[in-house]
Amino acid sequence: MRVDVVTAFQQAGATTIAADADQLAPTLYHADEQVLVPRVDDPTYIPALAEIVRERDVRLVIPLTDIDSVLLAQHRDELGAPLLLPDTDIVVKTADKYEAHTLFEEHGIPSPPSWLPGDVPEDARFPLLVKSRYGYGSRNIYRAEDRRQLDFFLGYTPVESFVQTCCLGEEFSIDVLCDFEGRCLNAIPRTMILSKGGESIQGRTIKDAELIEAARRVAESLPLKGPATIQVFREDGEHRVTDVNPRFGGAFPLPLAAGGNYPELVLALAAGERPEPTLGEFREGVVMTRFYSSLALEPQTVSS
Repeated sequence: MRVDVVTAFQQAGATTIAADADQLAPTLYHADEQVLVPRVDDPTYIPALAEIVRERDVRLVIPLTDIDSVLLAQHRDELGAPLLLPDTDIVVKTADKYEAHTLFEEHGIPSPPSWLPGDVPEDARFPLLVKSRYGYGSRNIYRAEDRRQLDFFLGYTPVESFVQTCCLGEEFSIDVLCDFEGRCLNAIPRTMILSKGGESIQGRTIKDAELIEAARRVAESLPLKGPATIQVFREDGEHRVTDVNPRFGGAFPLPLAAGGNYPELVLALAAGERPEPTLGEFREGVVMTRFYSSLALEPQTVSS
C-alpha cells in the first residue's frame, strides 16, 4: 500500500524495486521494477530477497510494514545489502509493545505505567487499556473503566496482551530519521487531528522545541537507525512515550511535504555519506489530509 514512499524515493533519484507476495499490491505498479516474492512465513522468503539484491545490484533494503521487520533484522547479514532498520534487539523489543515499555524505562524514557495481566496492582489508576503486545493499527485495544471491565477484557481479547495506564494528555506523533550511527538527523512533530484504525488521516506539523528534543533523546538513547515514528503523550509536563515504530509512518507524506527531505537523506546514507543533523529545519503548519485512491489494471499489466 505504501505508494507514497516508493514514489518519493523515485522523485529523490532512486531506482525502486517493489517486492510483494500479492500480485495486486499497488506499490508494484508504481515502482521502476516489480517482483513477486513468497509470503513472509515461507522459509524461502529471505533467500528470495537475497537473490533480488544480488541480481539487481540493490544498494538498500527498506521495509514498508511491520510484517517482516523482525525477520529481516534477524537475517540482515543474509540479504547482501544494508537494511534500513535499527539493530536487531531494538527491532525485536519495539515489536513487542510490553517489551518496548521496559526498554524505554531501561533508558530513562518516560512511559505510562504498564503491567502483564497478572501483575496489575490493586491501586492502579483507571481507566486502563488492554493492548495487544504485538498489535498495529490500534487493533485489539480495549478501555477498561474499572476492575470488572478490566477482568472482562483480559478474558475477551483474542491476543496476547498487556495493561497500560491510559494517558489523559494530548497525543503527538514525531517522525524522526537517524543515520547508521544513531544520530538523529531530524525530528518533525505533528498533531493528531484525525485518525482512523490507528492510521493518521489528518495532521499538522508543529515546531515544538520540547517535542523535538524529547524525540531526539528517545532516538539517540535506544538508538534508532533509519526512520521511525514516536508516539508521545504530553501529560503533567512530561512526554510519555507509548510506542516507537522503526519504519516510515503512515503519515509519511506530511514530513515529506514539510521539507524533511528524508528520502534524499536516506539515499545519502546509502551512498556512504554522513549528513549533518538539521533538527528543527522544516515548515510549521503544513496540514495533511489523506484520501483513498485506486488503480485499474489491464490484464497484460498484472504482475505474474
